[in-house]
Amino acid sequence: MSNPFIEKLKTGQILVSDGATGTNLFQRGLPRGFSGENWVLDKPEEIVRLERDFIESGADIILTCTFSASPLRLEGSELAGRALEINQKAVALARQAIGNKPLLVGGSIGPAGKLLKPYGPLGEEEAVQNFAEQAQALDKAGVDLLVVETQFDLNEAKAILRGVRQVSSLPVVSSFSFDRGTRTMMGVKPGQLAAELQDLDVTVLGINCGRSLAENLANLKELRTSTDLPIWFKPNAGLPEVDAQGNPYYATTPEQMGALVPEWLAAGAQIVGGCCGTSPDHLRQVARAAHI
Repeated sequence: MSNPFIEKLKTGQILVSDGATGTNLFQRGLPRGFSGENWVLDKPEEIVRLERDFIESGADIILTCTFSASPLRLEGSELAGRALEINQKAVALARQAIGNKPLLVGGSIGPAGKLLKPYGPLGEEEAVQNFAEQAQALDKAGVDLLVVETQFDLNEAKAILRGVRQVSSLPVVSSFSFDRGTRTMMGVKPGQLAAELQDLDVTVLGINCGRSLAENLANLKELRTSTDLPIWFKPNAGLPEVDAQGNPYYATTPEQMGALVPEWLAAGAQIVGGCCGTSPDHLRQVARAAHI
């Protein structure tokens, strides 16, 4: 069966993913200490409103608000035991936001929130099962692709791919956050990411979040020289700064971010968007530059 995401990739089409979920929801009133998944259940209209704002800004792909919705990630919170419900509801909200538009829904899967052994308490098979449960919920609810994002550990990324492939044949994006500049917190470089994952039935390799825009561009260039797979690129809107009240903010303007998009495309990205700090206004400038 053909998949719309795969078909678009094959034609070489430049696609625009959405912007930040967390930072935008916090600006819209999500209390600190809560996650977007709380609002999936309690204020679904706010999730739909943000997704529609990204669609109006030019997004071709909307990610579900499920970054923290694996069973392990929800463990110990007030949402424990509700992973299936949250993932299903989040997909339905994304579909509601899209309506009849020919856009794609990506099922967001984030890290488990625990390090794998020997660095932490999480066993590999437990991790595989955790992510298989989330991937199956997202697949059955009707996403077009799965987006494994903000990864930092090659072993966890491999466990996620194993879990996904036990339950789903959907295209998969595996995207890493280089939050130490040109390495992840576990020391992974872009070239290592490509060498370790590109032969593991992954569709797209990617970079998201991370540090400065300049560092992320350097990472993109290294990744492009290391793989022939399509590349997903959703950097932060620069590094956060702190105002006089101690609140973080992102100083990179929408115009500044949009002006960088031609460099991203020239460096080899096929899907572009933005992570933390990327508002609908930022995304509008990204989309305008990407769709020229």
